[in-house]
Amino acid sequence: MAQRSSGKRFFVWAALAGVIGGGVFLATAELFALLFARAASPILAVGGFVIDIVPQPFKEFAIATFGEYDKIALLAGLGLAVVIASAIAGILQLVRPPLGVIALVIAGVLSTVAIVTRAAVTPLAFVPPVLGTIAGSFILVLLIRRLRAWRASVVAVRTDDTTEAPSADVEPVDGATVRPGFDRRRFFMLTAVAGASALIVGITARTVSMAVSSVEAIRGALKLPSPKSKVVVPEGAELDIPGLSKLFTPNKDFYRVDTALTVPSIDPETWRLVIDGMVDKRVEMSFQDILDMGLDEYAITLTCVSNEVGGELVGTAKWLGVPLRDVLKKAGVKSGADMVLSRSVDGYTASTPLSALTDDNLDAILAVAMNGEPLPLEHGFPVRMVVPGLYGYVSATKWLTELKVTTFADDEAYWTPRGYSAEAPIKFASRVDTPKLGAAVDAGKIPIAGVAWAQSVGIERVEVRIDDGDWVPATLSAPINDDTWVQWFMEWDATPGTHYVAVRAVNKNGDLQIEERAPIAPNGSSGWQRSLIRVT
Repeated sequence: MAQRSSGKRFFVWAALAGVIGGGVFLATAELFALLFARAASPILAVGGFVIDIVPQPFKEFAIATFGEYDKIALLAGLGLAVVIASAIAGILQLVRPPLGVIALVIAGVLSTVAIVTRAAVTPLAFVPPVLGTIAGSFILVLLIRRLRAWRASVVAVRTDDTTEAPSADVEPVDGATVRPGFDRRRFFMLTAVAGASALIVGITARTVSMAVSSVEAIRGALKLPSPKSKVVVPEGAELDIPGLSKLFTPNKDFYRVDTALTVPSIDPETWRLVIDGMVDKRVEMSFQDILDMGLDEYAITLTCVSNEVGGELVGTAKWLGVPLRDVLKKAGVKSGADMVLSRSVDGYTASTPLSALTDDNLDAILAVAMNGEPLPLEHGFPVRMVVPGLYGYVSATKWLTELKVTTFADDEAYWTPRGYSAEAPIKFASRVDTPKLGAAVDAGKIPIAGVAWAQSVGIERVEVRIDDGDWVPATLSAPINDDTWVQWFMEWDATPGTHYVAVRAVNKNGDLQIEERAPIAPNGSSGWQRSLIRVT
């Protein structure tokens, strides 16, 4: 029984050796990614690949469950998967060599494929995962070799029938001389050195890579020219009600939903925007070219297609930018085109109706600033698209690098083959901000308040119903324009008990907000929000 228990511990040490081998693989890859291709991190490349292939329902679940922390949750899941797979590789190498090494090589091949198939790949992007695979395999073989020698020495000692101490040297194992006690110490020493080295090198390489590639300092020092025109905020545009969303969403609170596992770092000095496709001439613009066109300030509300009824994936900001119609005029759009395929530096694409970008009555823009400062890195620095009236997935491309004038018949964007509509005008909606769902409120006069939006059309009125009572018009804030949300409120004489509060909006075309519930896919959710309020 003791021998069986002792034998099991070698599986534990083999699993540890596998984890160390996997760690050396990743650390080496990170080190050489820093030297050859900073985007060639295996864990990030595989993470990006997972984001691309995961079915749409799982994406919605991740967004709903983890919100802005969905990327962190994905990385944590991948890290756990790496640990488990590496542990299995170590055990395989102990019991059936070279299966462990083969497993590690397969992981290296998959990582290499994930890296070299990413957008904007560099010629040497294959080097980090290849060298990482070699280093990880070498360490795995070395550690398991020492572990097998240790195990053989233990067996040799237990099978010695003499009362004398066992000989200093026992039969060779894997070409190494077995020495009781010495092999155990050597295994742990190699494990500690390799593990510590992998941890230090990996963390240092990733930290240095992020520091070297970071453009936060450049962004902080960037001085944008004053706008030619500024947004006029009318008196009464913002209601002073606790719990009500701010008129302009602070940058730190603005929702973020995208496919980038890590935020791209782009130097505005080297940034270029290419306009090609069905155009009279190919145009390439620099960041300075955008600034030289003259900037204007715009107030626009953005909505994510993943926003559920009553959800928070919507926000309003002041944007500084230039009209997209003026940018497209520089290239000259050919007849027959009906779509612009915008592309991000990370390979993401969005399909925007050409008409939405060329309409003189719509403020579709290339934005360079958000709420009085250069775009935050996570919101598209240095240049992004902002188009009112369309869900973000077909219009709000961040880290923009290309505008291809084309047709819906010839090209499709990232989300179209994943179950979403190629064109996605926003379904206008209303939301209750306060009282918060599930929070108890005191009886008496209390405000019910929230926001409503109908980009490019505007909100005419908002109505509220308590339980099964009549619909009562709410008081609206003064609108900035038809592209921004409005705030609303009504006084309610709350009585003790449980009540349902429902809200709906009517736009300036006289259309009533859709009552029927619809899921996010294929073109946005719909339905009246109905909240349960507890009054004490």
